[in-house]
Amino acid sequence: SAVFLDERLPDSTGSAVVVSLEGTRPILGEIQALVTPTAFGYAKRTTSGLDYNRVSLLLAVLEKRGNLMLQNQDAYLSATGGIRLNEPAIDLAIAMAIASSYYDKEIQSTDCFVGEIGLTGEVRRVNQIQARVKEAAKVGFKRIFVPKYNMSPKLGELGIEVVPVVSVRQALKLLFS
Repeated sequence: SAVFLDERLPDSTGSAVVVSLEGTRPILGEIQALVTPTAFGYAKRTTSGLDYNRVSLLLAVLEKRGNLMLQNQDAYLSATGGIRLNEPAIDLAIAMAIASSYYDKEIQSTDCFVGEIGLTGEVRRVNQIQARVKEAAKVGFKRIFVPKYNMSPKLGELGIEVVPVVSVRQALKLLFS
């Protein structure tokens, strides 16, 4: 996991770390987003290593449920290190990377994210949460944002602060307010 995060710039906006699964093995990856006002009437969306349709859906959810004005913003997203991330549990990290770029505020380099986002903005439960949290703690992260419905007493014993979130709006408020 640490190999994919070696080249991260400290204090950079538009970057979020996710704990994804490759088969049954947890792996950390970095998601980068660049959100900038469009020069034309139609906003451009580009992805690399991420599902284009999923990113489009998350942009719409952020606009509607997170009150981010993204319809007039070009959005460029990438999973760094040449990896392909393709599971719903990466949604929260994608959304936070987009918001970080939009607000031009960095996410702490010791934070990471896990969670699927539904169309109503809720952060939904993911599988193998204990393995994901354990991997984040092992690599040295200090705080992980997880779905509230994944919370259990065992997660608090893994040596990392676990922050439960119920919605994308709550996550935005915790990080950027």
